[in-house]
Amino acid sequence: MRHSIALTIGPASFRIGSAWPAPIAQLAHLYRAYPTPPEGIADFTVRLEPSKPWRRHIRPSIHITGDHGLADAAPMALAHGLLAAEMGMNLQMALGWRRHLLLHASCVEKDGRALVMTGESGSGKSTLAAQLGERGWRLMGDEFALLDLHSGQIFAFPRLISLKNAAISVMEAEAAPDRFGPLLRATAKGDIRHLSPRADAVARMAEGAMPALLLFPRYGFAPEIRTVGQGEVFMRLTQASTNYTALGEPGFTALTRFVQTVPAHAIDFPSGEDAIALVEQLWAEAR
Repeated sequence: MRHSIALTIGPASFRIGSAWPAPIAQLAHLYRAYPTPPEGIADFTVRLEPSKPWRRHIRPSIHITGDHGLADAAPMALAHGLLAAEMGMNLQMALGWRRHLLLHASCVEKDGRALVMTGESGSGKSTLAAQLGERGWRLMGDEFALLDLHSGQIFAFPRLISLKNAAISVMEAEAAPDRFGPLLRATAKGDIRHLSPRADAVARMAEGAMPALLLFPRYGFAPEIRTVGQGEVFMRLTQASTNYTALGEPGFTALTRFVQTVPAHAIDFPSGEDAIALVEQLWAEAR
């Protein structure tokens, strides 16, 4: 690839190459505090290539490929190149990572203990994690929580936070302008803007934490807390994991231990402030 960058994010490392300079320049700005892979060797490669040879110059469109790929993935506009790079890294982890049980979840840490939040797209977990990350919690990840198969710890994977639609203005009021990427309009999920985690999240990304609380957030409803039973938690987390089946018995054992030891609640909330109040209440009760 003509343009490239190499990044270490938590325990994983990536080399991202592009036929165009813009996506790499955006990555270099937003990931400027992140280290490069040890000895220059990355775990995964992501490539942003023209979907057709002439698409490099005429109506440029990106085909995401790499060590792992999806043959039927739709090409993306060059204007969404940063999103394409982030999706490419997601794809490599989802299809290729086997060192931890991957949970599609946001995660934050406080006082050495981790809060894990999972739910469908639009549930508010990313925005809530971003807000907590600005208010005394350490952001451990927005896309994946990495559950250690042996110790039961959660390990950090603090990628860029993907803010969507109304969440963009919420976080623009809380974080410095130089931590934001460009506004990507009219993506498949609406408007998106990426936010770099705080410096402490990057500096401490090698530190794990024992999970203390699991939440299933749901935005847009009156404030409410509901306890979720272990059977339902187990089924929902198997659906939220991209490598549970591939890991076999070690994945089953790790997930069973997590479900049996971590209290779980569903929370409804109409605003970020309401959500934070519910989180603080449950966090105090989980001590």
